[in-house]
Amino acid sequence: MNAPTHHGERTAHLDTAGTGRMPEAVRTVLARCTALDDRLGTAALQESLGDVLHTRIHERLGALLSVPAADTFLATGAAQAFETYLHGITLGPGDRIWTTPHEGVANLTALHALRDRTRCRLEVVPLRPDGDLDLDWMRTHLDEDVALVSAVHLSPACGTVNPVHDIGRLLAPHRARYTVDASHSAGRLPVDAARIGCHLLTADGWRFLRGPHNTGFAYIAPTPHPAPSEAPYRPAAPEPAAVAALDTALAHHTATARLPHEDLLPLLRAAVRHTPGMELLAGGQEQAAILAFRHAQIPAAAIRQGLARRGVVLAKTVAHETPLHPAGRVTAPALRASLHHDNTAQDIDRFRQALAEVLLEERRAAAHPARGALAAAGAATTPLGPAGQAGPGSSGAPSPYRARPVRRRGHLTLHRAT
Repeated sequence: MNAPTHHGERTAHLDTAGTGRMPEAVRTVLARCTALDDRLGTAALQESLGDVLHTRIHERLGALLSVPAADTFLATGAAQAFETYLHGITLGPGDRIWTTPHEGVANLTALHALRDRTRCRLEVVPLRPDGDLDLDWMRTHLDEDVALVSAVHLSPACGTVNPVHDIGRLLAPHRARYTVDASHSAGRLPVDAARIGCHLLTADGWRFLRGPHNTGFAYIAPTPHPAPSEAPYRPAAPEPAAVAALDTALAHHTATARLPHEDLLPLLRAAVRHTPGMELLAGGQEQAAILAFRHAQIPAAAIRQGLARRGVVLAKTVAHETPLHPAGRVTAPALRASLHHDNTAQDIDRFRQALAEVLLEERRAAAHPARGALAAAGAATTPLGPAGQAGPGSSGAPSPYRARPVRRRGHLTLHRAT
């Protein structure tokens, strides 16, 4: 649930896509099991959790994904489950891999490594002008050289719901293996892995399912005649205490998912659209839970920090999170708000009011830099050189914003489909 701020007020937590707030029951189980592990050791904890670790957690995962419990696997996260799967498959120089602009950097890195290891081609399925995946392009270019297709169910970039079922039907007659990243849809949208028709589905436990960090899981479709050269699928399992907490989170999700919930995304979208200077980042024809936006003049970091001081928590996006998506290639970082079932219309009202206050504060700071620098907590100052002199390129006047160094990750060189 949303936690109180230091003023005793409810925090409007709008970043479940980044980290879900664990329900009290989940925190209690995690603390109790961690204490038992510390006091008696992991073996004693595993013995006390025997049914949970080996049976019940898989039954809950099977029910969540509409698949047999025996086909589910625990992992420390969706990315680790995906990477483990790629290590176990065999491709060659003539094979092609398809990814999409919605792919996260962790999965892209694993695909890049697979390409380097096997010398196959890595291609990006294009988007249509409306922001949706171009299924007509896929139909036109699909042949038996396509050996692996990796898709994302709910895009973390801007909340696009991708047609994973349509992709599954398209690929069914062909040899291509089909993997689906459900990290941001599990716990927020219905996920029926059997109906999707994928060979692998992965998800994190700490986002919309609101379990602890370093928990994830995977579904592997049974293979009647696995290739002898392929290794068994064995992702690294989470710690027993984390598994017990995830089991409780799944039970909590099952209980609360049956309750009626209001879709607050239209309210959130209207709050952003009606705020002068804010720009929505398009997310295709169907969106859920996640909204990305930015301001033309005011940095995302300044807005996020100002909102946080007012008890509204959301995320700042950076290009390397989804480097192939147009939303990740905007000229400046954007903001991302995400909604869980426990959010309320009051949270949206608080966000709207706080956003207006932050933008007014930032405009005043820009108009009166010296006053803004004194008023804002931790305000940036002009870079200083030796002996306190203004650094190179400085005009000598303080700036309301400070340029921050950008840490760049390794560049992924992909073959972009046209």
